[in-house]
Amino acid sequence: MTPQTLKPLLSELPTLPKRVLVLGSGALQIGQAGEFDYSGSQACKALREEGIYVVLVNPNIATVQTSDKLADAVYFLPVEPAIVESILVKEQIDAILLGFGGQSALNCGLRLADEGILLRHGVRVLGTSIETIRACEDRKIFADKLREIDVPVARGQVATSLAEAQRVAEEIGYPLILRAGFSLGGRGSAIVKSQHELGQAVERALAGVGQVLLEECLSGWKEIEYELVRDKDNNCITVCNMENFDPMGVHTGESIVVAPSQTLSDADYQLLRDAAIATIRHLGIVGECNIQFALDPKASRFRVIEVNPRLSRSSALASKATGYPLAYVGAKLQLGYSLPSLRNAITRTTTACFEPALDYVVCKVPRWDLEKFAGADLRIGTEMKSVGEVMAIGRSFGEALQKALRMLEVGADGFDPSLYGLSDREAVLAELSPPSSRRIFALARAFELGFSVEELWKLTAIDRFFLSELHELATLRGLPSGRPADALTFAELTQCKQAGFSDAQIAKSCQQGTTAAQVRTRRKLLGIVPRLRQIDTLAAEYPAQTNYLYLTYHATADDVLPSEKKKLLLLGSGCYRIGSSVEFDWSCVGAAQAARELGYEVALLNCNPETVSTDYDLCDRLIFDEVSLETVIELWDFESSAAGGFAGVLLAMGGQTPNRLALPLHQAGIRLLGTAPSSIDCAEDRAKFSGLCDALHIDQPRWTEAGQMADLDAAVGSIGGYPVLVRPSYVLSGAAMRVAHSGPELTLYLDGATQITPEHPVVVSKYERHAREIELDAVAKDGEILLWAICEHIEDAGVHSGDATMMLPPQDLTIETVRKVRRIGRALVKALKVTGPVNLQLLARDDEVKVIECNLRASRSFPLVSKALGVDFIRTATQAMLGESVTLPPLRDPLDLDFVVVKSPMFSFRRLSGADPILGVEMAATGEVGCFGHSVEEALAKSLLSTGFRWPKSGVLLSLGTMGDKYLLVDEARQLTKLGLRIYATPGTAETLHAEGIACQVVDKGEAGPDSQVLRLLRDGSIDLVINIPRSFDSQGRPDGVLIRRAAIDLEIPLYTDLQLARAVVKMLARVTPPSATSPGSLQVIPWRAYLSP
Repeated sequence: MTPQTLKPLLSELPTLPKRVLVLGSGALQIGQAGEFDYSGSQACKALREEGIYVVLVNPNIATVQTSDKLADAVYFLPVEPAIVESILVKEQIDAILLGFGGQSALNCGLRLADEGILLRHGVRVLGTSIETIRACEDRKIFADKLREIDVPVARGQVATSLAEAQRVAEEIGYPLILRAGFSLGGRGSAIVKSQHELGQAVERALAGVGQVLLEECLSGWKEIEYELVRDKDNNCITVCNMENFDPMGVHTGESIVVAPSQTLSDADYQLLRDAAIATIRHLGIVGECNIQFALDPKASRFRVIEVNPRLSRSSALASKATGYPLAYVGAKLQLGYSLPSLRNAITRTTTACFEPALDYVVCKVPRWDLEKFAGADLRIGTEMKSVGEVMAIGRSFGEALQKALRMLEVGADGFDPSLYGLSDREAVLAELSPPSSRRIFALARAFELGFSVEELWKLTAIDRFFLSELHELATLRGLPSGRPADALTFAELTQCKQAGFSDAQIAKSCQQGTTAAQVRTRRKLLGIVPRLRQIDTLAAEYPAQTNYLYLTYHATADDVLPSEKKKLLLLGSGCYRIGSSVEFDWSCVGAAQAARELGYEVALLNCNPETVSTDYDLCDRLIFDEVSLETVIELWDFESSAAGGFAGVLLAMGGQTPNRLALPLHQAGIRLLGTAPSSIDCAEDRAKFSGLCDALHIDQPRWTEAGQMADLDAAVGSIGGYPVLVRPSYVLSGAAMRVAHSGPELTLYLDGATQITPEHPVVVSKYERHAREIELDAVAKDGEILLWAICEHIEDAGVHSGDATMMLPPQDLTIETVRKVRRIGRALVKALKVTGPVNLQLLARDDEVKVIECNLRASRSFPLVSKALGVDFIRTATQAMLGESVTLPPLRDPLDLDFVVVKSPMFSFRRLSGADPILGVEMAATGEVGCFGHSVEEALAKSLLSTGFRWPKSGVLLSLGTMGDKYLLVDEARQLTKLGLRIYATPGTAETLHAEGIACQVVDKGEAGPDSQVLRLLRDGSIDLVINIPRSFDSQGRPDGVLIRRAAIDLEIPLYTDLQLARAVVKMLARVTPPSATSPGSLQVIPWRAYLSP
């Protein structure tokens, strides 16, 4: 949020640096996600407003902050000290910002200081000092500092070894909470109840960090957060107070969070506020920070849990909840401005030195994707597992919560008791204690089964206020009592809508067969419509002048009038999840900017607080609400009361969430911009698309529609036998896609796929082995391609495109293969009459090319190809979709570049205990990076280092699959020995290597458990690279070798399960000199634009 009105007073101008380096957060991962694109973008804007030359280092190529014009120079490189030092020298940096790139930036900053790099080059840290950052990150120093001002902290001690931890545990007593230092998202933390549990927990927490903190366990206490800002003059305010729905013991990133707090007394609120301000002042933080408290629900006593001396996930939430531009203000304060010298962007009359007051309720709910991972532990606790979050705004807790639960897009219609089919009390109890990711829906089912508020409080320690509110929702759910929609009264419908019930939700409780459209017709007849309200920050104490809006049924009038200007509605991406992340926010931001340049007023609808698109200065109107059919219809009707209404809805930029609405919106009479809804449906519906390919004589894997498979064996035989691929329609990230190797597997997978999208067909196709996957990204107008780029996957087909390592330009494709890819692309674009973005996925083997998928929307790879070619695909697509003349700059040949860009995925398997870290046809990655190089090996090295890869120094474990796999890696095994790495191999692999004259040590496969030889070698550091290619699958389709893979992930040892990628990594190791503590090695430190220069 970079309001142009937030200007400093002339009397308070500080001495500004000339050239500032901003450290980005790198790849999105669990615990560190899109909120840092938001904060980093705002920091860059705040600095450039002051005329400062801004340099950004961030390898996350999908982010908005790495786009043109936000920073003067962008480096797509690992955020590592040796590389950052080279940038400091090259760019003549005189100051650095550490607080806008999450834990990655803070940790890098501490290392830069520890190694004397900042001092050596005369670089000052803006805002919060290194000493203060260390005091917040080092658990022992932090506790000592707070004791100096008599602010209570949890009783505990630091340990750096298991022996130390055992001694501390004896003093504190069990249960206790174990927390890793210098970590993010509760990584490595756990509640430990016995000495037996302590050993495993300490070993896991110490992996990658030097200390752990063991503290008294405060499970059951309330968790409260405050967001604060402080300036150099010691002015300090609390911007937002938030309360966790869940008690201590559940990480705040895993909890439902409500703002403002709902259950605190005024005395407790002031007690914690005073302690927060005293703590931040004593620590000396300058800028923005977050403080977390544990509050005893039985008495007015508290403990400070931690202080984050940086922008955080909670900061993004607080900023969007209050309308206070925290990241922007924080950056100005770190430059040396004071709070009274900055103007308030909301009232435009008062200063930034004020504490917002909310006359509405904000509810944040996390999103998990744990069901995607077979064997993953669904329980939630002190370590984050959620991959995204939504934020809903309402005038009551129920209204906000039910909106948020629908925003998750997990199939819930609100506070839904039926979502997970919990049949009885025992099934409910299993989800509540200990809590699972399903607990909010288990509570709905619990009330349906007759649990009381008191029973549930004893089970969960969730405050009785929240449970009572949920009980009210459960009661209201039955209000329609099976009656037809036209029998519902004004009072009944109003009560339901004010409690957050959707039309579809109400219809389910009406007479069987009642539709959402019938409920909508009834309430509109009764005059029940939502109203657009402003986020005014000061609860109407001062007049607001903001375009930040939400819908509520707790109002009788709108705060704004329909616009008379030429306008469009842009649909955002909704909740981040696996498969839909920051790349779609990049597309939305680009589309909004392009449309505004063309003279359109843009209204954006989104519900994700982590996004740049929800900065209210980006669009003419920001509506923070559900991206749903009901909401879009209401907004369309509201604006239609003005001359002309919306010119149309732009939904191709936000990924699959808005794309699913194409047909329903069209059927509701709403105009969609760009490609026709019928074409979108043809591409999304697997059976229709396969039929189109057949009609166009475009080759594809042999297929059949699941609904027509009366004889399973005969149907599979007709397409070439097992293995086969199950492909549902209208899904994201390969949801419910599975490879079946047998009849029982196929039956199981078909049941799951049918449940995902029951209204759309499921296709079963032949699973193609040993093929290379290719992607064609393009922009078209009226069925003619305007821009295109081809990317090649390094991995064999069978790894989801979101999990694949991609190269641009392609390195190994023949001219004939490229020719066929382009020919197929032209034919499909013409047949589907595409206007806008399109992504085509294909398989190639021996110059035979087959189509597997077509997405008529922006794809994950659009930011990659745009930045690699220096041409904004989204800008061009927006021009085409609005019917404007398209202006294209001089274009590079996408197949003939002087550099290579490699995209590598980021995985968060370490957080997902119990999950098998193996790749397949359903996406698992939580983020990605993209790096440039003058060779594949250089670009690959940069990208892998950016995802946490550590160069092996000791030994490599080879556990290879089939005999063919073993021989394909023989040359690479020889290369590894030449690099001085010792080879360890499982029996079958060792036999092949010995036959080829390659020395190796035979090890077991880990079946003996924790004390097996191979697991000991992994733990003691003898093995620091694992190549594990599965050979066989059990009756449930699970591959062998899971114990080795899981151990590698838990110990943060690089793991590769694809043969082709493993070969590429070995080649990289042989050709690239890795960075050291003092040098970037053979990796060239070059800014993005230098690669694009002629």
